[in-house]
Amino acid sequence: MEQLLLHLRNLGFTEMESKIMVELATKGQASGYEVAKQLGVSRSNVYAALQRLTQQGYVRCGEGEPARYSVLNPEELATMISGRVQASLAYMESEMPRGGPVSPSFYNVEGDRNVMGALIRQLNMAEQEIVVDMWREEASLLRSELEQAELRGVRLLWAFDGGNAAASYPVWPSFGKNSQRADGRKFSFVIDRSWCMLGMRYDDGSAQAVVTEHPVLVELLLNHFTQEMVLFELEQDMGAELVERYGERYSKIHSKYVMYDQGDDGEEQAQ
Repeated sequence: MEQLLLHLRNLGFTEMESKIMVELATKGQASGYEVAKQLGVSRSNVYAALQRLTQQGYVRCGEGEPARYSVLNPEELATMISGRVQASLAYMESEMPRGGPVSPSFYNVEGDRNVMGALIRQLNMAEQEIVVDMWREEASLLRSELEQAELRGVRLLWAFDGGNAAASYPVWPSFGKNSQRADGRKFSFVIDRSWCMLGMRYDDGSAQAVVTEHPVLVELLLNHFTQEMVLFELEQDMGAELVERYGERYSKIHSKYVMYDQGDDGEEQAQ
């Protein structure tokens, strides 16, 4: 029930209107007095809400005394709401003023729902390229959006890490990435080389991220991804040769830049 009321409010109905519509749908039809009694609210508030709903066409008022009200069936209601929402969206898109250029800014996004929502919206608008570096747990949540982007002809480049399950996409383990920390998993997205998100998702389902179109961060993330992939492919092609040629020195070069340990003084030091 609470979820239904939440979605009705998201569609623009007030708390009172939402409860009245659900009550009428449950009873089939009822008078304003009966609805007010069932909801435990004042009759004046119920009648005012019923009048608004009737004028908008969502509720019908029958003849008789007292008047009895009924709400449209779910299919009719959905069709009417959808038509009005689409009309409003189309008008807003065409008539909303378009101001001057906005300087790129950095925005913080908090909460798993907000982070995933912002990311999914941008993935659905991608036109040319999506560059992804993330863990398998998060990749599985975005499988549908990534598949749809690929079907639209969007070029996908990605690195997955974590877990042992086989992926349905090509897997490029990120070069030099530390093992998964207990407090979260990093991820980054660059879309159409103009929008990016860098964030962390935690085991409790919470998340936080930075979103920006600033070219500096976009370039940094693209360079980082490219370097990881190039080094990974070099290791795949020349792994044995690298070890044979450099011996222990290769491991030292590798660990110098990607592995850290706590020194005696507690400072993080390169091994």
